[in-house]
Amino acid sequence: MPSIRFRLNGVATEIVADPASPLLSILRGELGLTGAHFGCGSGECGACRVIVGDRAVTSCDTPLWSVAGKDVTTLEGLGNPERPHPLQRAFIAEQAMQCGYCISGVMMSAAALLMQNKRPSEAEVRSALDRNLCRCGAQNRMVRAVLTAAEEMDAP
Repeated sequence: MPSIRFRLNGVATEIVADPASPLLSILRGELGLTGAHFGCGSGECGACRVIVGDRAVTSCDTPLWSVAGKDVTTLEGLGNPERPHPLQRAFIAEQAMQCGYCISGVMMSAAALLMQNKRPSEAEVRSALDRNLCRCGAQNRMVRAVLTAAEEMDAP
């Protein structure tokens, strides 16, 4: 089997696997990163979103070969308990989650948005999160959390 090289959460990574393997199965099964969740398996729910380059993608339908030579960021790469990312702090402060299943995908969509647009409008945030399914009803709090994080990240 061929070797695929990419940067994962800022670290050079090399995986020997079937290039057609879904990125999600490599992240969870081979690398032990469980932040991205398996939801629908067809790229529709957003629970498995990660950032490739500066775009949020569904990792369940992203083949491993397509990330060769690229930067991949998972929820684990955003922050940690000692130094949480502004999005993580804002989601906690706004109580913008309930069951938590969709949250990693939502945060990755939001992080990709903030990489591309430091001061998004509410409508832009809603649009960026639109493809992340959440059944808990915390969407308004999620939008507030993203806007709060954007303010913090843009502050001098």
